[in-house]
Amino acid sequence: MKRTLLAIALTLLLAAPALAQSAFPPDADMLAMIKARVDEGRAAGIVLGVMDADGKTRVVAYGDPGPGAQPLSANSVFEIGSITKTFTATILADMAAKGEVKLDAPAQTYAPPGLTLPKRGEKEITLLNLSEQNSGLPRMPSNFKPADPANPYADYTPQQLDDFLAHYTLTRDIGAEFEYSNLGVGVLGNLLANKAGKSYEALVRDRVLKPLKMDMTGVTLTPAMQKQLAKGHNPAGAVVANWDLPTLVGAGGLRSNMSDMLKYLRANLATPPKTPLERAMADAHTPRAPASPNMQIGLNWLTTTTKSGAQYTWHNGGTGGYGTFIGFDAKRHVGVVLLVNTAGGADDIAIHLLDPTVPLSPKPTPPKPRTEVAVPAEILAKYVGVYALDSAPNFKIVVTLENGALFAQATGQPKFPLFAESPTNFFLKVVDAQLAFTKAANGQPAYVVLHQGGADQKATKVG
Repeated sequence: MKRTLLAIALTLLLAAPALAQSAFPPDADMLAMIKARVDEGRAAGIVLGVMDADGKTRVVAYGDPGPGAQPLSANSVFEIGSITKTFTATILADMAAKGEVKLDAPAQTYAPPGLTLPKRGEKEITLLNLSEQNSGLPRMPSNFKPADPANPYADYTPQQLDDFLAHYTLTRDIGAEFEYSNLGVGVLGNLLANKAGKSYEALVRDRVLKPLKMDMTGVTLTPAMQKQLAKGHNPAGAVVANWDLPTLVGAGGLRSNMSDMLKYLRANLATPPKTPLERAMADAHTPRAPASPNMQIGLNWLTTTTKSGAQYTWHNGGTGGYGTFIGFDAKRHVGVVLLVNTAGGADDIAIHLLDPTVPLSPKPTPPKPRTEVAVPAEILAKYVGVYALDSAPNFKIVVTLENGALFAQATGQPKFPLFAESPTNFFLKVVDAQLAFTKAANGQPAYVVLHQGGADQKATKVG
């Protein structure tokens, strides 16, 4: 693997006095941190940027940009995935501040013809519910069945979205419970774009990108962005295709680079906020509802309180070939952006920089050697079906039989081949994960147990 090494210091404001102490380690230490991660084979390449309270920013980069790509730098373009949700939140807050929409208004008010959101009794989903992700909508629609697992969202159409929403029955009260939902935020982006009378890409460009001079950020790759594109990799290190999200773009369709993301970070950390855009950003950060015992959600932004008492506001993103993170400590006025061109990312590095009491994740133990065995197709055929995770029923594993081989595809993820080590036990090669199938018996449905990361999760066959 060809690797390039770069350490860049970017000063976007006047440098701080010589005696000022950075909240973050020296460049050499941060470079060593990301270098170790790449050299361990846990990432193809990483670009890491930090911003201190004085406004000074620093960037280090290391790793493989992919075949034919420019060396990794602050200019390298990545898919930022679900960090897009924070841009959608900024637009929502801005439109609400200007009286163009109301956070507590029924979201149906802003829907285009043909899109009908489900209700729960007489209660309707609001824009705020969609952004707080407690609307009751699932993580993904059940009719999401990509023809090309390498680009799974590309063929999901507005008509499919409309059909799903028109027939979906909410399983709990609106506002009752947080459930991370690409579907809900994708719908939110569509509603805001419909209200503005333009595409989501044009809306985000006008409201956020142009004011912040983020010229290397967008949904569509411009020639300049394409030239700087870092190639995405799957966890096994293979180069993979880019993702397109035409119908749920507001949930994860943006691409950007470190230079632009540091501009975005700076605007989000403006204290006090001076412009309408900065005020909208600050409003979007404000925690509004619980998301977990130690986490709250604002308008899509998440705020976590660590065991040490530190608090940071953040969002991450992941696509088939990229993992990204943006986070900041508003009290200390410092922030971190991490861009990785490998699925799964390296969030722990960014979190550790925001709160050093949170340790880096250890290098995983190499998976034990597994021997593949042949299993007759008639046995494999019995495992074909849809399995819903018992602990999170909206997360499903679809098992298919293609040309005599089993494949598994989890919600929102690519399809991967399964390899048999016994007639009932199968393993993946792209990640250290195994599936153990149990047939229906004694009136109980068939199920599969997913073993990954030291945990066992049961998924019951539902179709």
